Formats: sequence, structure tokens, C-alpha cells
Amino acid sequence: MAPEPREILLYALILVLLVSITALSLRWRRMTVHLRNIVSTHDSELGAREAELDNIVKVWLPEILELGGANFSVTPLLSHPELEGTPYGQNLQEVLEKFRRSEEMARQRANEAAKTALKTSMRAIQGLTHEQQQAISQMQEAHDDHRVLQGLLEIDHMNAQLGRRTQAIAILCGAWPGRQRASAPLIDVVRGATSRIRDYRRVKTQTHLEYAVVSSAVEPVVLAVAELLDNAARHSEPSTMVHVSTLPTHNGVSIVIDDAGVGLHPRDIQRSVRLLSPSESPDVTRLGNPPQFGFALIGVLAVRYGFSVSVDLRSPYGGVRAIVYLPANLLTDITSHRDRPPHDADTHRYTASAPPDLQAPFL
Repeated sequence: MAPEPREILLYALILVLLVSITALSLRWRRMTVHLRNIVSTHDSELGAREAELDNIVKVWLPEILELGGANFSVTPLLSHPELEGTPYGQNLQEVLEKFRRSEEMARQRANEAAKTALKTSMRAIQGLTHEQQQAISQMQEAHDDHRVLQGLLEIDHMNAQLGRRTQAIAILCGAWPGRQRASAPLIDVVRGATSRIRDYRRVKTQTHLEYAVVSSAVEPVVLAVAELLDNAARHSEPSTMVHVSTLPTHNGVSIVIDDAGVGLHPRDIQRSVRLLSPSESPDVTRLGNPPQFGFALIGVLAVRYGFSVSVDLRSPYGGVRAIVYLPANLLTDITSHRDRPPHDADTHRYTASAPPDLQAPFL
């Protein structure tokens, strides 16, 4: 019995309905998968953005503050490659770059302000130390009592140390060392440096080289050697000696300073290398708390006057070996020094007397 047309129509409608439902179901499934992929992608991107922002706040910004804006590079920056080239990633890099520039400008302004304030203050203190030195000299000439003279000598020595400290800070802030109008024998330069430290009695000098330091480099070399001697004496036992010797080299002379201290930590060696060979003027606001001016001063003087200093070797006594290398252009024959007429009394004097001469002005 053949199906009736009504049944055929019903079956056809059911078939069409099933096909439509299947098609809609497949389309819905594809849309669901697509939407899930979109949501997953958005979740992944959101997670990457949050992680990147967290990385910037906890890693990059503190690193910029630690290294300084001038020493920080913003590329490569993003730790999530999928953010590179996106507007969000570009905005993050722009924020970091602006923060770096702002930090650099703020640090420069702070450094310049600190240098100006320190330089002005040191100039006033240097004037007072020079007046005090003149007063001490007048008292030494007016009194014959050896006890009074001994006391004045101790005061004079302390005044010399104060003058060296103020002079060092002033030079770091842009001032120039005092003028030396004549060359000075190498031995007198070393003794002049020895006279400006507290423990000058612990310094043992051995040199027989017939060289003199040219006039323009005398005071800078004295200051650099004094800082190294003071550092050696302060970081070694009071019962030990600081040994100073001079060695001729192919194109100059080396002043070698050996102490019997504890030596330098590798981290301190890295810091000293950076400060002793600076690529730019040191930032006085980043010299520690309390500030450590010594190596920074030596680096400024070495770059400005053309000598070099290293402290990365161990001395034969277990401490640090510091070497000041003076190239040939900073040296002259000692006979030419002796042939020159005496210079003015208001300039530096380096005598071979013991205790060392402490009467030299500092600027």
C-alpha cells in the first residue's frame, strides 16, 4: 500500500527539520569553539599583560632606580614575545622610556645641586683651614718650647688631613687642584702624600729613581697617592707597615703600595675598577652612605691628568697592591728639576724631613 501524500509530506518535513537541526548544531558547535578560542586568547593575552605589568613594577622600575636612567637600556624589554609590536606593548615601552628619562634628569639635577652645595661649602672650609695653617705656622715661629711645638705639629697634621678631605670633595665637584709651579722629585711627591694621612709613621718608602714629576701633575699625584696610602693604613692592622716602592717601566714609572690588610672583596674590586676608570664624572649622590670619595677622586684625577691606578692585585703581605702608573709625559729628569730656580713660597713644598712637611696649602 503506497503512502499517502500527507505522510510523504510529513516525512519530508521531519527530514528537513533533522537536517536543519544538524546544520544548526554543527554551526553552533563551530561558533562555540570559535568563541572559546577567542576567550582563551583574550585570557592568555590578559594574563600576559598582567604578568608583564607585574614584571615592570617589580623588576624593571627598581632596576632603573638601581642602575640609573643613563645606564639602563629599554631593549630588549618585554618578557612575553606575543606583546611585542602590539599597542599595549608599545605603550609599556613608552612608559618605561619616559620613566627612565625622568629618573635620569632627576638624578642629574640632584647630582648638580649636591655638587654645587658641596663645592661652595668646601671652598669656605678650605679658606678656614688655610687661615688656621697660617696661624699655626706663626705660632711655630713664635715659640721655642719643644712641647708646644710638638702639640702644634700634631694640630698641623690634623689640619692637613682636614684640608685633604675638603680638597678631595671640591675636586669631585668640579674644582681644580692647587697650582704647582715647579716639578718635584718622585720621592718628595710620595713623602708629600704621606704627610697628609693620619698614620704617616707607618709608611715605609723605598725609592732610588732619579725622576721628578712635572709641575702640572705634582698635586694630583700627591692627592691620589695620599688616598691610596690612607686606604691602605685604615684597612690594615695598626702594628703593620704600608710599603711604598717605585719601579721603572718601559714608558714611565709605577708607584707600588702594598699593605697587609684583609684585601678587597670581588664586589669591591669591580666597584673600584669602575670608579678608577670612569667614563663620565661620578655621581656624588651614589657614592654610598656614608659616601666613599677616595676611589672616585682618584679616578677623576687619573682621567684628567693622564695617569692610571689599579687595586686589583694582592700584595705579598696578603693585602692589596695598589699601583699608580705615571707615563713618561708626566715625568722629567731630576737634574732639570734641580736646575730650576726655587718657586714662590706660597706654593707647595715637599721636603725630605721627618716628620714630613705639613705646611703646604691645599688649593
